[in-house]
Amino acid sequence: MGKPKVVLGVSGGIAAYKACELLRRLTESGHDVRVVPTASALHFVGAATWSALSGHPVSTEVWDDVHEVPHVRIGQQADLVVVAPATADMLAKAAHGLADDLLTNTLLTARCPVVFAPAMHTEMWEHPATRENVATLRRRGALVIEPAVGRLTGVDTGKGRLPDPAEIFEVCRRVLARGVTEPDLVGRHVVVSAGGTREPLDPVRFLGNRSSGKQGYALARTAAARGARVTLIAANTGLPDPAGVDVVPVGTAVQLREAVLKAAADADAVVMAAAVADFRPAAYATGKIKKKDGEDPEPVVLVRNPDVLAEISADRARAGQVVVGFAAETDDVLANGRKKLRRKGCDLLVVNEVGERRTFGSEENEAVVLGADGSETLVPHGPKEALAEVVWDRVVGRLE
Repeated sequence: MGKPKVVLGVSGGIAAYKACELLRRLTESGHDVRVVPTASALHFVGAATWSALSGHPVSTEVWDDVHEVPHVRIGQQADLVVVAPATADMLAKAAHGLADDLLTNTLLTARCPVVFAPAMHTEMWEHPATRENVATLRRRGALVIEPAVGRLTGVDTGKGRLPDPAEIFEVCRRVLARGVTEPDLVGRHVVVSAGGTREPLDPVRFLGNRSSGKQGYALARTAAARGARVTLIAANTGLPDPAGVDVVPVGTAVQLREAVLKAAADADAVVMAAAVADFRPAAYATGKIKKKDGEDPEPVVLVRNPDVLAEISADRARAGQVVVGFAAETDDVLANGRKKLRRKGCDLLVVNEVGERRTFGSEENEAVVLGADGSETLVPHGPKEALAEVVWDRVVGRLE
């Protein structure tokens, strides 16, 4: 089998220079990439750069190499088309089927997955015309990534920044791996919690756990690549924001509960992958607790934290909402998992064995996905994104 063929469309925005990094990641990971810029894009990055980095000639016109019919062949032969950055103008042309250059012709002839990574000023992204165009493209099966929040052109800051190229690459990789033309979570809002909560004891100490947040982030990235609108409640992770995901940072279990309840109000599914502390110190010392010579420290009195998984399972924010929990066990893994599934009242429970050198902080995981209907799905040891795919497969089955 040959290299996967990727078309990288580049439209005329200042973020065009970032597409060079996306191109590098695609080519270095074994993809055959053809860059198709717009004429405006060449004002930011020249054709010689795209040609040198991709190893293919670059053109914006349908009239070049007419005998090869490039305006038809490029789209027909592609395994993936990704447009990064996708300007408001490009989204409008794609939504209305205009074909006035090589890139828009390629988009019309492509029968493979199409990914748009928008980049524009906040006002342009929020304009009703742009929102309608995005909705049209999504309804037709295209994957339009939500832009990031951050510094824009000049002194402006807001939503509209191109996501990090490394994260766009992860979306492309996941879309290609699935081999499905239309994403199956389009129109769905999902909430994912990730990381580990920290319960402060004094200004410098806290009670925490070993969760890195990597499994939750894999779930968020995978859901975004399958077309969902994703809200990620991130507890103390330090990981880069996934492309197309709204990230809400939290610290404690109480903060996580508030964020999850707010985000879950209109969510189709909630996946609680975060390691939420069961207990917190009953009292918080406003100053650092000092060591006293010859004296043992005062015992730390703990109180229970709210059980967020049980709460959202018992009181669903909307009819048909699917709730998924995670159970980190150290012994009697399946027996304890089944008990927890019944106790929590969720639809699915992902059970895995954890320890100092197992799961936490690792790039890999293995688990059993238990269903309230008595089903069991074994997910063998492998990348955390593989487990994420299985979880979303089970969620999609319940949503449908």
